[in-house]
Amino acid sequence: MGNISTLLQQLGLVILVGGLIGAEREYHSKSAGFRTIILICLGSYLFSSFSVHLAGNSPDRIAANVVTGIGFLGAGVIFRGDNKVNGITTAATIWATAALGMGIAMEYYITVLIAAVLVLVALFLFSGFERLIDRWNLARNYKIVSEYKEHLLEDYEQKMKICGLKFKMTSQTRKGKDIAGTWWVNGKEKAHNRFVELILHDETVKEFEF
Repeated sequence: MGNISTLLQQLGLVILVGGLIGAEREYHSKSAGFRTIILICLGSYLFSSFSVHLAGNSPDRIAANVVTGIGFLGAGVIFRGDNKVNGITTAATIWATAALGMGIAMEYYITVLIAAVLVLVALFLFSGFERLIDRWNLARNYKIVSEYKEHLLEDYEQKMKICGLKFKMTSQTRKGKDIAGTWWVNGKEKAHNRFVELILHDETVKEFEF
């Protein structure tokens, strides 16, 4: 009876921890949402529990394979789009949730609860700090496509300087009558907004991505 009671308590903690973290991801419409995070926490818990019985004197082997498998799962939610890499926070959340599931299986309940609170704090509260940091130093990747004219890209760079932005050109290509430039740009959020406004009203610009 004691074993069943312990099992139910552990499974309840798995659902609680995975559900709270998953709810945050679901609220922000992330690729790994409520159900996915719960299943990750449950799966890592089960593998860790079974490892004691299945792996004999080397239970760490299955635990190590869980970490490897979670790495592949996390890599699956990372993608590049809109000139930036997305999904890194979700991948890190998957990795942390798996660790929590393993901790529950090993009966580190206090550690798991404290760590779960820290994960939620990082996801909920630290996003505000990120926005505050971005106001003072925001990094963006800009791509501008225009009909080729001599010194045209230099003109765009001059606009960046006027707005108080620091930049580094990462690529320059010409196709037919068009020329495309890509820059990695750093500066205050207000400076970026001013530059975007200038480019949106620039009639020489055919395409603008960031």
